[in-house]
Amino acid sequence: MCRQLAQHYRENWVREYARGYLMVHGTDYSYDELLTIAKGQLSLEEAVTAQSNGKLLFIDTDMHVMQVWCEFVYQQCHQWILDRIVERKYDLYLLCAPDLPWVADELREYPDLESREQLFHIYKDIMVNQPVPWTEISGSYEERFQKALDAVQRLLQ
Repeated sequence: MCRQLAQHYRENWVREYARGYLMVHGTDYSYDELLTIAKGQLSLEEAVTAQSNGKLLFIDTDMHVMQVWCEFVYQQCHQWILDRIVERKYDLYLLCAPDLPWVADELREYPDLESREQLFHIYKDIMVNQPVPWTEISGSYEERFQKALDAVQRLLQ
C-alpha cells in the first residue's frame, strides 16, 4: 500500500528495510539484529528523505513496529529504538487491520489469526496513546486503498 500511495501521489516512499535484511541474513534473527534492522530502517528513511523534494513521503514502517517486534518476540526493547520513537515526528499513521486472508511468503511470521489479532491490538493501543492522527484501514484491497487515500487527503486539506 505504501508504494501504491507513493505512485498515486507521484512521491517517494521508503520500503521496509527488514525485508531485504532478512532475505540476505535469514529469518533466524537475534534480539541484537532487531537493533541493526531498526538502524537500517532509519538510515534508509533519511537517505530517501534527503533525495525527496516533494511534500509527501510514504514510509512503510517505523520504530513503533520495531518496538512491538522486539517486545513480542523477546519481551524487551532496545533503548535506542524507544529514544527514536520520542524523537521522530510523523504526520499520519495508517493501521491495517488483520481482516484479509493470510498470504504466506518466506518472511512472514504468525499465520494464525489469534497472533495477528493480538499484534493488531498492540499496535492499536499504541496509536490511541500517541498524538499523531491515525486511521484504521480494513476491507478489501480496493477499500483499503480508498480509505488510505481519504486519510491522506484529509491530512492535506
